[in-house]
Amino acid sequence: MVPVTACYGARPMTTRITEKEVEHVARLARLALGPDDVKKMQGELEGILAFMATLAKLDTEGVPPTTHSIAMSVPLREDHPAASLTRSEVLAAAAKSEGGAFAVPKVLDGD
Repeated sequence: MVPVTACYGARPMTTRITEKEVEHVARLARLALGPDDVKKMQGELEGILAFMATLAKLDTEGVPPTTHSIAMSVPLREDHPAASLTRSEVLAAAAKSEGGAFAVPKVLDGD
């Protein structure tokens, strides 16, 4: 079983989160939250942490890790190598090309 502190950094998991922590997470996520939004998000995050604390109490010894809640198989088709399009065929379908490559509008500053 993974210690609860391993999931939430060095301090133990708690169901309390401060407004300052909400603002910090919002800043990291590049979210602009007003005072009402911070209060609302504080309650929602505390609910998530409370649920995680409940899950952390469960005995998972002997339970194999899963990637999905039900057994699933992912059918894969067999790989059959085939000829690719030539560069000129691909660039012929492009809206614009320059020097043998796709030409797109500049989106970043600088050279």
